[in-house]
Amino acid sequence: MKKMWIWCLLVVLSAVSVASLHAKPADDTAKTVAALEQQWLKGQKTNNPDLIAPLLADRIVVTDSGGKVTDKAATMDFYKKTKWASADYTDVKVTVFGDTAIATGGFVGKGTDPTGKPFDDHERWTDTWVKMPSGKWQCVASHVSTEKM
Repeated sequence: MKKMWIWCLLVVLSAVSVASLHAKPADDTAKTVAALEQQWLKGQKTNNPDLIAPLLADRIVVTDSGGKVTDKAATMDFYKKTKWASADYTDVKVTVFGDTAIATGGFVGKGTDPTGKPFDDHERWTDTWVKMPSGKWQCVASHVSTEKM
């Protein structure tokens, strides 16, 4: 009987160990991607596109709130010409699928667009991040939708 209890205890401890091994990498990835999203936001808040550039994959696909699809060069040109007076995220969530992570959240920002026209944006965004062969996480797709107030 005593051997059976020891055996059961070992099985339970093994199951707990395996479960914790599987949870930790996803938690670490979620924290990493959330920190990268905060770096992106900091680039907007400080009007510093150099903080954003390394986060974007060379072949990123960006869909803006008007439905326009752009590449990295056009996206970086937008960030260089846009001036934010304020920028904040809300409700940021990261869901991990192996070497891919989906980040979602809300964005509230004010400033002037590349043509100098003032904006007051309330948006929802979805970013798709991939762990590159180098081990670095980069955003490969970003989509923004205007929030109806």
